[in-house]
Amino acid sequence: MKNATLRQLKTFETVARRLSFARAADELNLSPPAVSTQIKHLEEHAGVPLFEQFGKRIFLTPAGHEMLQFSRAIIDRFREAEETLAQMRGVAGGSLNIGVVSAGGYFAPGLLAEFLRRNEGVKLELAVENRETLLKQLDDNRIDLAMMVGTPADCGIVSTTFAHHPFVIVASPTHPLVGQKRIPMSALSGERFIIRERGSDTWDAMEQGAIDRFVRRDESIEISNTETIKQAVMAGMGISFLSAYTIGLERRAGMLAVLDVVDFPLVRQWRIAHRAEKRLAPVAEAFRLFLIDEGATQIAQLTNLDSL
Repeated sequence: MKNATLRQLKTFETVARRLSFARAADELNLSPPAVSTQIKHLEEHAGVPLFEQFGKRIFLTPAGHEMLQFSRAIIDRFREAEETLAQMRGVAGGSLNIGVVSAGGYFAPGLLAEFLRRNEGVKLELAVENRETLLKQLDDNRIDLAMMVGTPADCGIVSTTFAHHPFVIVASPTHPLVGQKRIPMSALSGERFIIRERGSDTWDAMEQGAIDRFVRRDESIEISNTETIKQAVMAGMGISFLSAYTIGLERRAGMLAVLDVVDFPLVRQWRIAHRAEKRLAPVAEAFRLFLIDEGATQIAQLTNLDSL
């Protein structure tokens, strides 16, 4: 194993976690043949197969399970070394590894661009995932910080509020309820909802706001992509519960309408989270404080959200 490389170990860990060469290739921004080549070289160094295939599915061999434990330990030690060196370098030249839920993708690039303008030389890695995946990435120490909605239930997570997050009920402009005032939630019980998947911040907000009581599961359509949900609503397939930040352009263009539902907008809180035991590098701590101090103001400027 003395000739195995860190790149091979990282590739192996990704394939082992995803149990898919194609999904690992997407995550690593490599081609599937390149991923296969890295795994082949590592198996040659190990002298035993690390994966076995049944039909179209792959599984770790016993040797693969052992290799996964060692690989993660080695990757973690290298990450610790990088973090220690980042502490010595300070903010400039540090690496910021951050995750954000999909609704944040509508303003997070602008926030990060402003932070990078003020802190030259920072290396950025950004992951856009649902809430459940981000919490797993925090737990695996694959990201330093996560921007999400609401307080994580995990007591091992520390989070701080930095901005409001309004949610609204949206419909096609031709929907019969558009233009009506003070619509009671009970009036929505007969509507088909197009919803985000469980594990997403949007579903969590919908559940906490008790909107899920009015969603008929046998009639609803679950879609894991917000852009596709918006297209479905515009096509008249149903109504949806979405972050107000995700519909600004379509609303101003008259392609989507916000229903005037009682007790809406439903306002939750954006939070910046990290593992309690995580020793944040200066660049990560600087970005966390930037969000707390200026996040709300910056988001208001970036989204130009109309009054609801």
